[in-house]
Amino acid sequence: MSEFRFKLAALLMLRQSARDECRLLLAESLRADDDLRDRLERLEAEAARMQGRRRAASTGQVDVERVVETERYAALLESEKERLRRRREALAVEIERGRDALLKADQEVRGLEMLRERQLLRHRREQQRRESKQIDECVHIATAKRA
Repeated sequence: MSEFRFKLAALLMLRQSARDECRLLLAESLRADDDLRDRLERLEAEAARMQGRRRAASTGQVDVERVVETERYAALLESEKERLRRRREALAVEIERGRDALLKADQEVRGLEMLRERQLLRHRREQQRRESKQIDECVHIATAKRA
C-alpha cells in the first residue's frame, strides 16, 4: 500500500504558520487593550478621588496654592485619560484588522485541510480498489488452478 503524500503540505504548513502568527498578534493587541483599559479605570478612580479633594479644598478656608495644584493635577489626569482613550480607539481598529486577518488565514488553512482530506479519501478508495482487484485476481487464479 503506497503512502499518501499531500503535494501541498509545505503550503499548508506555511499557511498554518501565518495563521498562528495572526493569532499571536491579535492576542498581543487584546492584551494591550486590556492593559490600557485597566490604566484608564485606575485614572478614572483617581480622578473621582481628586473630585473629592477639589470639593474639600473649596470649602472652609481656601488654600489657593493647594487649589491650583489640585486643578493642575486634575487637568493632567484628564489629559492622560484622553490620551489612553485615543490609543484604545486606534487599538480597536488594529484589533479589528487582526481579527479579519486571522479569519482569512484560518479560512485558507481550512481550505487546504479540506483539500488534503478529500485527496486522502480518494487515495484510500483507490488503494481499496487496487487491493480488491488483486484479491479478485488471486481468487480467479486459485479457482483456475483447481479446475
